[in-house]
Amino acid sequence: MGSMPSQPLPDVPASPEVIEIERALTRITYLSTRARRHDRLMSLAGVPLDRAAVALLRQIADTEPMRPGELANRLGVEASHVTRTVQQLQKSGYVTRVPDPDDRRAQRIELTDTGRQAIARIRDAGARGMQLALADWSPQELRQLAGLFHRMVDDFLSHAVEDETEEATPAGSG
Repeated sequence: MGSMPSQPLPDVPASPEVIEIERALTRITYLSTRARRHDRLMSLAGVPLDRAAVALLRQIADTEPMRPGELANRLGVEASHVTRTVQQLQKSGYVTRVPDPDDRRAQRIELTDTGRQAIARIRDAGARGMQLALADWSPQELRQLAGLFHRMVDDFLSHAVEDETEEATPAGSG
């Protein structure tokens, strides 16, 4: 079951506009995940962390403290990767483990002050770089782009939720 798509894709070809959006997103993803860009951002932010560690810190910063298993699900990685990265981040003082209020045997991962400062510096360096690149865009164009990006992400997320709901429905019902 695992490798099968959650639902068959519609038997309708994508419009030229959607094909262009998919191409643009692929280019953005490639640019934003390049190792050189990551290294430059980390040196600007003064944070000596690899991409896995930064992804984890960003995720924790965006949500309440989470159990390692939940973090692994959110990031789409194996739990063992999260465990290793959390150990590294804990040694460096970026995160700490706190008891889970719902289950005393479990623990959640929380940012320390050092971790919060690191994320703030990473986000600031990223935003300043973007500011430079988009310097010729008008405030109206930037607002429009931000609005469209948020709308697209929201639609992607609600579509993903619908996929999961359909998977949970037993075959033959409905």
